Amino acid sequence: MTYTYQVSKPFLAERELEYVSEAVRTGWISSQGPLVPRFEEAFAAFHGSAHGVACSSGTAALTLALRALNIGPGDEVLVPEFTMIATAWAVTYTGATPVFVDCGDDLNIDVRRIEEKITPRTRAVVPVHIYGRRCDMDEIRQIGYEYNLHVVEDSAEAHGVPPTGDIACFSLFANKIITSGEGGICLTDNPRLAEQMAHLRAMAFSKEHNFLHRKVAYNFRMTNMQAGVALAQTENLGEILARRAKIEAYYDAGLSGVDGITLMPKRDVLWMYDLLADRREELREFLAGAGIETRLFFKPMSRQPMYLDQVWPTLNAHRFAERGLYLPTYTGMTEADQDVIIAKVREFYA
Repeated sequence: MTYTYQVSKPFLAERELEYVSEAVRTGWISSQGPLVPRFEEAFAAFHGSAHGVACSSGTAALTLALRALNIGPGDEVLVPEFTMIATAWAVTYTGATPVFVDCGDDLNIDVRRIEEKITPRTRAVVPVHIYGRRCDMDEIRQIGYEYNLHVVEDSAEAHGVPPTGDIACFSLFANKIITSGEGGICLTDNPRLAEQMAHLRAMAFSKEHNFLHRKVAYNFRMTNMQAGVALAQTENLGEILARRAKIEAYYDAGLSGVDGITLMPKRDVLWMYDLLADRREELREFLAGAGIETRLFFKPMSRQPMYLDQVWPTLNAHRFAERGLYLPTYTGMTEADQDVIIAKVREFYA
């Protein structure tokens, strides 16, 4: 179905084309091009981090982070019950076991439930800043300190949120706050971890011989053309975040007091405008008829086929997933666009 108001679409300006054209014109189209380190430096600097390691996706970023921390078979990693499945998959890819922790009322991992999931095999915790809401990182870092756990932030939905864990992993997929089409990046202040992630993303070639590989690694490299798009987006990130903050405030004002809608807590940065809706499926059908696309909340991890052995009957994540959806949220939205969407939601519940 073609929607007039899509859930998401990229916000591209002139500089993206300029940088991509530069890559093509100079012939530097692979991961060896100069735009890759320029993007890594710019993105790291924006977030106050010392090192950036660009890669092929947000999932790749998480996998590189866990591998760089020597997470592997026999280990357990605490992962939110409410997240996109890539968070859990990255743990599974390493051979470790994801152990799920329920969410709180803000959809983020419930820090009060972390300690009960820790065992002698627990090596790390991966908080996810859901829809742009920053987790309680002070408490999570304290727990990590007390139990000697690594902290890997899944910041796929939280560009602009300063990292405080060992490594923060960002997605640059087309629906994210900024994009390179496909891509990801890891941020860290630890030079050893940055070097290891860069080594692992590029097939772990040994220094003494081009085709000697001492460990299993990946081809998770970002191309120079993708980096051109990502660099241009990063240079515009401040404006993008400001525009999205206005979109959030406009939705809040327009949907406040609607009987049948529960507004969610404020976001630190806006990725998607999420809410809880009564008669959700009827609402989605009504909005679709008006050309307005919506998207359901993430399906909880314990309801995913490969993780069904970890089911609990009454979790916050299950409750929220049954009522939650998000509305069109893209940087180029106008107030006129939002007026149409808000009016249709109000019309449905009137």
